[in-house]
Amino acid sequence: MSKSSIVNGLSVDVEDWFQVGAFEKVIDRADWDSLEHRVANNTSAVLDLFAAADVKATFFTLGWVARRHPALMQRIVAEGHELASHGLDHARVFTLGAERFAADLSESRKILEDAGGVAIKGYRAPSFSIDTRTPWAHPILAEQGYDYSSSVAPIAHDHYGWRDAPRFAFRPLKDSDLVEIPVTTVEVVGRRQAAGGGGFFRLFPYWFSQWALRRVNKVDGRPGVTYFHPWEIDPGQPRVAQASARSRLRHYTNLDVMAPKLERLVRDFQWGRMDMLAKAEAARAVPFIMPEATEARQAQVA
Repeated sequence: MSKSSIVNGLSVDVEDWFQVGAFEKVIDRADWDSLEHRVANNTSAVLDLFAAADVKATFFTLGWVARRHPALMQRIVAEGHELASHGLDHARVFTLGAERFAADLSESRKILEDAGGVAIKGYRAPSFSIDTRTPWAHPILAEQGYDYSSSVAPIAHDHYGWRDAPRFAFRPLKDSDLVEIPVTTVEVVGRRQAAGGGGFFRLFPYWFSQWALRRVNKVDGRPGVTYFHPWEIDPGQPRVAQASARSRLRHYTNLDVMAPKLERLVRDFQWGRMDMLAKAEAARAVPFIMPEATEARQAQVA
């Protein structure tokens, strides 16, 4: 079957194995520097995979990682990929509050720009943690000059999700050009199912992801957005025995098959950077504004 002409958004959330939300209650941030760092080697392997397939992507990167691995940031930029923000140290947005979120955005952006030598215009919240609890988040992103966010998962999930958000690009503010690009979902028997990568891509058979993305391209006529983490191609990473059985299952299942699945995915579809996708989708982004967002923006300005 031939590829769709639609260019989908390919993205990588650059964080190390010990920085994931599943381990946040069992691994202290104060211990991060003492743990084995594998993110540089794993991200380099991802860059090699993308180079072999001749695709470009967006690397949503933690400021914590960029500060310690500036050469990696420079390679990402030099090879034509977009460098974007994933926040400072993977703190979920709804745990920060407006003032701390603004500081997190500002600090992480400076670190990334100093390391990569480019302007940072895109943002993805750790664990897709922009939702109904954070009406102040999009106003702050707009005030700090971000062009787009890809921080919403329009599904119900035990860790995250904004179930009522649009499936495709939307404008969360009346007085801003900021565009939100949700991670991909597909309608299955009247219910939304996550189909945008990450653990779902590892756990589900490849045919489902292939079917879902083709459906989004051909039935919905829209680009999809997929993401994954560098640690997901690393079956040799340390095991966190003290994590819950559920967290261990989610984190470690199918790590050994992830790289071959990705190689197939990047060859089966058209892919591009998220900033390019945001520009292409801006004209048909629908307005979707929480009433609280206007109040939150006014409060920030005041």
